[in-house]
Amino acid sequence: MAPVLDPDWQNPYAPSAHERQGNLHFVRTFALRRALPGTIIAGLVVAALIVGVVVVPWLPALGVVVGLAYAWYLRSSLARFERCGSSLGALMLAHFSASGTAKDRQRLTTVLDRLSATFGVDEVSAFIVSDPGYNAALVPNGSTLSLFVTDAMMADFELIELEGVVAHCLARHRLGLLNRESVAAVATLGEEARRMLAGPGLSYRADEVAAAAIRYPLGLAGALFKCARQTPGADSFFSSEPFTRWRWVWFNIWSDRSTTDLSDLDDVQLRALALEEW
Repeated sequence: MAPVLDPDWQNPYAPSAHERQGNLHFVRTFALRRALPGTIIAGLVVAALIVGVVVVPWLPALGVVVGLAYAWYLRSSLARFERCGSSLGALMLAHFSASGTAKDRQRLTTVLDRLSATFGVDEVSAFIVSDPGYNAALVPNGSTLSLFVTDAMMADFELIELEGVVAHCLARHRLGLLNRESVAAVATLGEEARRMLAGPGLSYRADEVAAAAIRYPLGLAGALFKCARQTPGADSFFSSEPFTRWRWVWFNIWSDRSTTDLSDLDDVQLRALALEEW
């Protein structure tokens, strides 16, 4: 039997256009849902003013003004909410101290340059920051991107493990997750709302995309196992209160977790075990 090509086949380990667009537009959808009660109230006020024409002839004109004013306010607030994550790179630069040897910086830059082409990413600045915890994050920094890697990770991770970590961070960008995660990190939200906005379990999905791109899942699995075995000390950023707000952008979002939760797709131990089975 002659082989038949399926024109609708999608590689499950590559982000589909639908998946990427869904993530890119999720922040606006999330903000619109949060604004829904106010929108309903504004709509009821406008409707009441328009109906009020039977009492006062100029009330409909006031209703139009109120409606236009609310529409302008809603549009402006949505735009501010969507853009607020772009400040995260600058906030992180101000928070951390630079570190790393010249050799480490060259090694990180080489890995980043090679993988950036693979993932179709441009204008990424790399920073090695001082911290005893193993972690890394790719975040918006204005109109560009910044990659932060701790000096502990640079010192203790093999090259193939570092490649897996950087690939994971770039895979988040490829999936359209960076704005979701960065807004969740800086917006004024409750803990559950932050997690819903960032996307539960999406670290696992980024692992799939990264491992398929570098074609060596065991390198990424090794990095995850090392993260799972480490508990940050009290002097680490990953034991601090700011990390609880910014956790959603990091490679290991649960660095401060002391036990493994194999029911959580974001847990580093679970992610490592899944990659080992590939």
